[in-house]
Amino acid sequence: MESDASIAVVLLSGGLDSYTAAAIAKAEGCELNALTIHYGQRHAREIDAARAVAKSLGAVRHKELSIDLRAFGGSSLTSDIDVPRDRDLDGTDIPSTYVPARNTIFLSLALGWAEVLGARQIVMGVNALDYSGYPDCRPEFVRAFEALANLATRAGVEGERFHVQTPLIMMTKAEIIRRGVSLGLDYGLTHSCYDPLPSGRPCERCDSCVLRARGFAAAGVPDPLLVR
Repeated sequence: MESDASIAVVLLSGGLDSYTAAAIAKAEGCELNALTIHYGQRHAREIDAARAVAKSLGAVRHKELSIDLRAFGGSSLTSDIDVPRDRDLDGTDIPSTYVPARNTIFLSLALGWAEVLGARQIVMGVNALDYSGYPDCRPEFVRAFEALANLATRAGVEGERFHVQTPLIMMTKAEIIRRGVSLGLDYGLTHSCYDPLPSGRPCERCDSCVLRARGFAAAGVPDPLLVR
């Protein structure tokens, strides 16, 4: 298939960040092809959120893939290890919610689909400011993967260029939320909690919930998941 710079594959988790990154790509004129990965995560509720988000964004395609990373474990999201709560987010340790090589795996899958579609844009909602210190959310990781993409594919060696777009990578959570609000996003469709209550309500104590709460507070916007 011929390449088209306006076609994008978007990694869509159902979370706030990936929703906003996808919306920015759409606002810039990209055709959205959403990719959601079932990787055995305990917060599987995010899959339903991803479906709702993909529909609201008008994604041309929404593909769901299952890759069971529970077979490896090594994370509190893919094993029976307790999800940490009330953690000091100013620490430098990488928490147990880190899933080994997750973003490398996800980007590799997105790259494969992008090559088939003729897409040259891969969009990802990673952030290197208000985050939990995961090594695969840093700008140097993104640059390294982009270089790999252009070495490891037929399209790359034939002169095409893949670009990994990370529009949120140097934004605070508050800035991300303000940008999403300006684009008219409904954050009530999203899901961020690592370990939701049986009712589906956020626990409000895991890293993801705390970072989300800080972002909404700093943005001066109520979180629709907590006011309903």
